[in-house]
Amino acid sequence: MGLRFGIDLGGTKIEIVALTPDGQECLRRRIPTPRHDYPGTLAAITALVTDAEVELGQRAPVGVAIPGAISPATGLVKNANSTWLNGRALDKDLAACLGRPVRLANDADCFALSEAHDGAATGAATVFGVILGTGVGAGVVVNGRLLQGPNAIAGEWGHMPLPWPTDGERPGPACYCGRQGCVETFCSGPGMAADHALHTGQTASAQEIAQAAEAGDRTAQATLERHAHRLARALAVVIDLLDPHVIVLGGGVGAMPHLTEVLPRLWAPLVFSDAIVTRVVRPRHGDSSGVRGAAWLWPSDPEMKGR
Repeated sequence: MGLRFGIDLGGTKIEIVALTPDGQECLRRRIPTPRHDYPGTLAAITALVTDAEVELGQRAPVGVAIPGAISPATGLVKNANSTWLNGRALDKDLAACLGRPVRLANDADCFALSEAHDGAATGAATVFGVILGTGVGAGVVVNGRLLQGPNAIAGEWGHMPLPWPTDGERPGPACYCGRQGCVETFCSGPGMAADHALHTGQTASAQEIAQAAEAGDRTAQATLERHAHRLARALAVVIDLLDPHVIVLGGGVGAMPHLTEVLPRLWAPLVFSDAIVTRVVRPRHGDSSGVRGAAWLWPSDPEMKGR
């Protein structure tokens, strides 16, 4: 097989990359997402692929990372925070537009697949690829293949309850899933910002909080400490359940450099083991892992989540 196209369908941008068989990028483009416009989204992806094929002079298979999954029960997109995709047969509609089969997977799955294939977790038998950004999600790769189950929700740890909550963390913030106290409401970027506002009365984004902490702001440092403790609790449960060889931290919040240093110390007393050798690393491909992982959907197992 020659080139592969990967598409990252995000809430604000759509990106395409063309990869050679050895993982070299030979094309990359990015355009704004036609928000709340499903036909416009289909047309935008079709135009990206068509233009790329004209430029490269080669037709190629297409994989797409989406902020949701294809429901095995209905064949339609579910759980997408780009809500105009929900209830749509996105894989079939794109296949009709492009005149070829299209493989879809959750964006966190694509992130994990990319980092396991030729990224920071290359060669690891079990990889838990974490996205900490606007939301919280993950993908699981075992022996180079995406782990998928009958409900297409493997890795959806953002919607489990925060483990070992303190009195001040109960019942927890309301989550869009309809419950309270989900990991996502504490460990995402908006979750960190809401916690900072609760304790300080100050409005700041997660990145602004990190910058203030680096400049010596003690209230911002305290916010980062609370966040790290909560994240360590959530990941301790993942380690107990999955025992991954490598955890890769992605997303805007996951990129904060202190996390890879402090998390092993914080989860050590929580994990049910006398020694914890799980590595926690930053992604080799950074923000590009989602779109690269979408391209790698083709040489991997065809029976995957969001197919």
